[in-house]
Amino acid sequence: MTPLERLAAYGAGAPIDRLPCVPIVGNTAARVIGVKVGDFRGNGALIAEAQVAAYRLFGYDIIRIFTDLYTHAEAMGAKVSYPEDETAFLAAPAIADLSQIDRLRPADPYRDGNLPQHLEAMRRAVDQVGDEVAVTGAVTCPFTNASFLVGADKLARLMMRSPETVHHLCEISLQTNIAYAGAIIDAGCTPSLTDAMSSMSVISPRQFREFSFPYLKRLIDYIHGRDRKVTLHICGKTSGIWDAMVEAGADCLSIDNDADLGEAREAVGDRVRLMGNVHPSEVMLQGTPETVRRATLACLAQAKDTPRGFIVASGCSLPTETPFANIHAMLDTVRDAGWPVRC
Repeated sequence: MTPLERLAAYGAGAPIDRLPCVPIVGNTAARVIGVKVGDFRGNGALIAEAQVAAYRLFGYDIIRIFTDLYTHAEAMGAKVSYPEDETAFLAAPAIADLSQIDRLRPADPYRDGNLPQHLEAMRRAVDQVGDEVAVTGAVTCPFTNASFLVGADKLARLMMRSPETVHHLCEISLQTNIAYAGAIIDAGCTPSLTDAMSSMSVISPRQFREFSFPYLKRLIDYIHGRDRKVTLHICGKTSGIWDAMVEAGADCLSIDNDADLGEAREAVGDRVRLMGNVHPSEVMLQGTPETVRRATLACLAQAKDTPRGFIVASGCSLPTETPFANIHAMLDTVRDAGWPVRC
């Protein structure tokens, strides 16, 4: 079965050959075609070439166009550092002082920063393999993007001292998100949401409800209005906000390795599809194929019979140097397990 056929049949309750499987390949794709991570900057054609080559090599079920979390913030004025062969990182927020907040404007996805190049990568990937596999584009959600506009420490203080400022930053970020999500859909792809700073490892469930949830829900409502389903990934510990993530409208929760997949199945598996959660560093990067096999089987044992469905995946994006043998081992384990799952 092609990935599109497999996902469609699985969603319809029809026979499938195996469960969907998505080792979340980000910049590891650079290694597949022998280039440096820094070469992706400003080069949508190269991003597409790498991601399509990685899909063809490993045979997973969803392509995700992604290089780093900062594409939205950079397009709104943040400074991003691009090491020659490592993932980009935030060098400076978009504004140094709140007196500059009125300078912030929503980004134009067709003009600003590297967003146009990521859209180009999506269009190229769809042209090459869109008839067999879903292509998604990563969207950094409003609260997380807001933290990159002023800095995470400052945003944490603002939640206590000036909540209206946080809402203003989230609103501006939401407008960027909606514009980019619309452009992703127009490119023939599906937005894939990531919201690292909304984690319980960073903020409380109460703060999530107040500052992140309203904007996340509006973004998901927009995507649903464009007839696309939504996968939502929030890093770290999330058990205290699973209900809220479902309430926001997510169709699939991507569960980080810091959360318990079996607990998620019991808590929300009757309302939402689950995805996860083999450890990307301890297992996928540092382990052996046998380690990966055991971890993948453990995920299958925990969540294979999730009522709304389950996608085997890494808990987060894979580190760049993840051994190819370990990625193959995850896919091979899922193939060997078949459907119904034998483990």
